[in-house]
Amino acid sequence: MRSTDSGPPHPSKRLSMAEQHAYLRETVPTRRGVLRRGAVVAGAAVGADTLLTRPAGAVVPAGPTLLDRPATGVARGVAVAPFGRHLAFGADPRTQVRVSWQVPVAVRRPFARIGLRPWELDRRLPARVCALHTPALGPKAGPVEQYYLHVAVDGLRPGTTYFYAVGHDGFDPASSPALGAIGSFTTAPPAGARTRFCFTAFGDQGVGPHAVANDSLVLAQDPAFHLHAGDICYADTSGYGATSDAYDPRTWDVFFTQTEPVASRVPWMVTTGNHDMEAWYSPTGYGGDQARFTFPDSGPLPALAPGAYSFRYGNVAVVALDANDVSYEIPANLGYTGGRQTAWLDRELARLRALEDIDFVVVFFHHCAYSTTRDHASDGGVREHWVPLFDRYRVDLVVNGHNHVYERTDAVRSNAVTARVPVGATVRPQTDGTVYVTAGGGGRGLYGFPAPSHHAGHGRPTEQVATYRWTETGERDAEVVEWSRVRYPGYSFLKVEAVPAPRGATTRLEVSAFTDTGALVDRFTLARVAR
Repeated sequence: MRSTDSGPPHPSKRLSMAEQHAYLRETVPTRRGVLRRGAVVAGAAVGADTLLTRPAGAVVPAGPTLLDRPATGVARGVAVAPFGRHLAFGADPRTQVRVSWQVPVAVRRPFARIGLRPWELDRRLPARVCALHTPALGPKAGPVEQYYLHVAVDGLRPGTTYFYAVGHDGFDPASSPALGAIGSFTTAPPAGARTRFCFTAFGDQGVGPHAVANDSLVLAQDPAFHLHAGDICYADTSGYGATSDAYDPRTWDVFFTQTEPVASRVPWMVTTGNHDMEAWYSPTGYGGDQARFTFPDSGPLPALAPGAYSFRYGNVAVVALDANDVSYEIPANLGYTGGRQTAWLDRELARLRALEDIDFVVVFFHHCAYSTTRDHASDGGVREHWVPLFDRYRVDLVVNGHNHVYERTDAVRSNAVTARVPVGATVRPQTDGTVYVTAGGGGRGLYGFPAPSHHAGHGRPTEQVATYRWTETGERDAEVVEWSRVRYPGYSFLKVEAVPAPRGATTRLEVSAFTDTGALVDRFTLARVAR
């Protein structure tokens, strides 16, 4: 993400996110004449009146500006409609939901209304405003200002459906409900409840017709939540962590509009991919993500690593990780947590495995531990830092993106196949090993495989595939692998259905993959003895 003007030492030179951030802050404002050098501070907090009623030409803090009290503004509220509503869980999905949305201009006193009936939204909560100012970072993108609004809804009843609406002074859909203006969400079941539910997952979505098709099919599954394994909208189209990366923040406006029909009803739980590092906003590249989304604060370093967190839903624990921290392929943020994310993962997996009401542990992140595509294949950093922990704690399912395909392994432990898992088979992770799924067919342009495709109703599996993994030196290390069981080079999404059982009986996760037209790609079952 950079200006296209001359200045950096070489257009393809790779810098860390912190170096890119420093470069942009030092050079872009001066060359573009957008802001005075030294006058911008990422993440600076200012008063609501100062930010949203500033005079023309006033300098605006350039990072995410977090406002922790109701905002005031100058727009006539009746003429401004909210858009891009999206939900997320808090640290405890039984009692906490976060409602987020966007407005095109500043507004006065934004809020969310919550209630148990769509005609009785009697609880009104003020919104927190996150304002992003982005200068012209390319020849086609002028300065852009964006306003993201967030409401933390706490103290909810477990297993309960709530209705909500969002607004501001002059725009209150609860007083005269319009079609589509009232949304809803359902909290997680109470602790110990053995409730059947499903969730969905994919990565590498972007904007476009295939992304819309996947969204529609996800909504049709009526999932309790959706996991997005990173590379969310591709405002940074290159994603190499290089000074030549291009960036257009307006892509986020299109993305949230596209995703609203499903994300306004289904908590959209995201983590960070290489295209989600946006150097202008903060030294880690995550300042923009933190302005647009509300992440659970259950991770190791919520302010530094927002894409690392965990939550529980029914008998399933979910762990999100930021693989940019360990990626050898794209090292722009390599090691930025100083090992603290990996240490937290070790502790968190141990904690979750000790909980009596948790049967399954699902982990999702962006870069692949195991993939055979020609484009990215496997990341040796993920294998080195995290796979031993997945082995130690008998993680049931790992979901990745990054490679724009569907690919699924046999059961794996210590980088070797421990059990063959053909389509339709049952895996017992406690003894068989972990299954890894690449679900990167969310909507962005597709990749290819070095070996023939194999999926439900198509072809026979190739037992050995010549591929590679990325090393710490940034080189490709060739390998011939036997763990690639299912390969589909098309758009797709993952559906996981939790089927609880009484203690001592067999509980299951029934995993299926579908194309963006609804055709079956893969299915398998994970089974454990219910605790």
